[in-house]
Amino acid sequence: MRGRLNLFSLALAVAVQGQAAPAQSQTLPRVVVLATGGTIASKFDPAIGALAPAATGADLVRAVPDLEKIANVEVEQIANIGSYDMTPDVWRQLSKRANALLARNDVSGVVVTHGTDTLEETAYFLDLTVTSAKPVVLVGAQRAASYFDSDGPRNLLNAVRVAISPEATNKGTLVVMNGQINAAREVTKTNTIEVETFKTLEFGALGVADLGAVRFYRAPLRRQTIAISDQQTLGRVEIVKQYAGADGRIISLLLEQGKLDGLVVEGFGLGHITSGTLDAIKEVRRRGIPVILSTRVYTGRVVPLYARDVETQQIGCILADNLSAQKARVLLMLALTRTRDTQELQKYFDR
Repeated sequence: MRGRLNLFSLALAVAVQGQAAPAQSQTLPRVVVLATGGTIASKFDPAIGALAPAATGADLVRAVPDLEKIANVEVEQIANIGSYDMTPDVWRQLSKRANALLARNDVSGVVVTHGTDTLEETAYFLDLTVTSAKPVVLVGAQRAASYFDSDGPRNLLNAVRVAISPEATNKGTLVVMNGQINAAREVTKTNTIEVETFKTLEFGALGVADLGAVRFYRAPLRRQTIAISDQQTLGRVEIVKQYAGADGRIISLLLEQGKLDGLVVEGFGLGHITSGTLDAIKEVRRRGIPVILSTRVYTGRVVPLYARDVETQQIGCILADNLSAQKARVLLMLALTRTRDTQELQKYFDR
């Protein structure tokens, strides 16, 4: 085992040195790491008997000495939370800071360290709101920083390698973990604990960051930008899941208990809903609130095919294409800063 580890270390050093060689005589590319916490920054806390965010972004960078061979790395601490506590307010901070940093001529890319629970939602928000063609790369870990087999250092190194790669330009926000590069719109977390958790189930990864180089084999085509200003507010959009016997009561309670700006329904199959849910949605639509129909199925588009689909189309429900419910929520929150017209909103989901 020790021999194999030494061989891996040697190969990794060769790969890193190979990337750094052209820049040794001049200044290295500059990358800014925006740290938010998560497992990648967590350590075992004996006082509580569990993992908790502990390491700062600067700690994470110091744990990967090979970074200084390929880039000048700046670090800014945006938050230090488990990503189960990530909020749209932090999304906005990240987006605003990323846009400002990428506007600098001396910054080649931005890397965001993040917990894996909501990483795909943050990535998609940044994909929609960052206006620069330069890369934004999200990275996390499935093994905490205090574990002997933590995947955080290798993932962070690969994220910076992707952020400085010329091939990463104009590909939007990327997720880099376990040596794979995935597009923000397409990627999802597929396993609760294993390191190969982030995958694009239907179309596959964009490329790889392996021991030899960063390589892209395809590009994301379904991309759009919805820039947001400090003056614009993000509305309250809720997600309701379908299951056998769902009667629409949760939707009715949402209408009763507070302001609702939009609703995403994670339906069956092609976005289907129960009769009880349809009755509740009719009231949502009577109030002029947009309703997005997504699906709890992992792959495939939402398309109208059955009689129930005719009913939902008649009341103006919007189809989520192949977006998951959580990503449909992100897109709706941003699209509502532009329009509330259902036909115009549908165009955002068709792009």
